Amino acid sequence: MTQKKMNMLGVSMDCLSYEDMHRIFREWLSDKSGRSHSIALVNVNCCVSALLDKRLVQLYNGADLVGVDSMPFLRWARKFYNKRADRFYAPDLMLEASRKAKEYGYTFFLYGGSPGAPDRMEQYLRERFEGVRIVGKYSPPFRALTEGEDQAVCDMINEAQPDIVWVGLGSPKQDVWISEHRERIRGSILIASGATFDFFSGRIKQAPEWIRNAGFEWLYRLTKDFRRLWVRYTVYNVIFLLMFALQVTGLRRFETAE
Repeated sequence: MTQKKMNMLGVSMDCLSYEDMHRIFREWLSDKSGRSHSIALVNVNCCVSALLDKRLVQLYNGADLVGVDSMPFLRWARKFYNKRADRFYAPDLMLEASRKAKEYGYTFFLYGGSPGAPDRMEQYLRERFEGVRIVGKYSPPFRALTEGEDQAVCDMINEAQPDIVWVGLGSPKQDVWISEHRERIRGSILIASGATFDFFSGRIKQAPEWIRNAGFEWLYRLTKDFRRLWVRYTVYNVIFLLMFALQVTGLRRFETAE
């Protein structure tokens, strides 16, 4: 049987196809009364951040599903773990779920982004996919919510009863939010959605598909926002390559215990 779990610097990643994903989604959504399920999408930046903050290792490994969100990771996964694996890249996941929304009856809640971003995202999805149902949306303020405000958000989402909640709060804030709310939101799938809110609302231009498929989206984004992203896409990339070389050669072991 093909191995489906890949250890990447201590993060245990699920090497799944979209077909596998939809099967898992339908199984999870068969019980809307239970706790929600969580999906973390892990790339090079996440792995290096987890090396520097061990709490993030537990956070990522504690998710119900840890998706491969990196073209180099995907190529490695296809070669050694599952040749049918797909890249679990948040914008592509949203498009894939939207394509299947009418067939499988998926409903969405958009939580995050800048003011107005969820409205523009809804328009973007409705224009492209017949049958997409957005049952709620909310852009929280850029500050910590009070206990009352946070409870109101949970009540809002629970009342809407979405199948999928797309959470766009930035990494790792969105993963922390999902971990803290998985038990408080019932019967949904909570997906860390990164820059999807920026891309689909039109705030930031997404790299062309051929650049993404070649694995150089990081370079494209670096040229667009060097001051903010240079550490992530230069220093972190070098750290990852060094640590990955140590892992592959067996000179260092990375445990994946949750």
